[in-house]
Amino acid sequence: MTDQLDAAYAQPGRYWLTDEAEHERALTYLATGTAYQLTLYDENTRYVLIAYPPGGTT
Repeated sequence: MTDQLDAAYAQPGRYWLTDEAEHERALTYLATGTAYQLTLYDENTRYVLIAYPPGGTT
């Protein structure tokens, strides 16, 4: 998705790819049955990625 955004808007998503602390947080959420959400923005659009734990509801 970051490839489709202008560089300034893509930077948070690209940073997320290497953010080990945030990955650990996501894994903790999923392991405890909580969905994890990542939201990226550009000028006119909000992109929301949500991961649900196994057995979770949408």
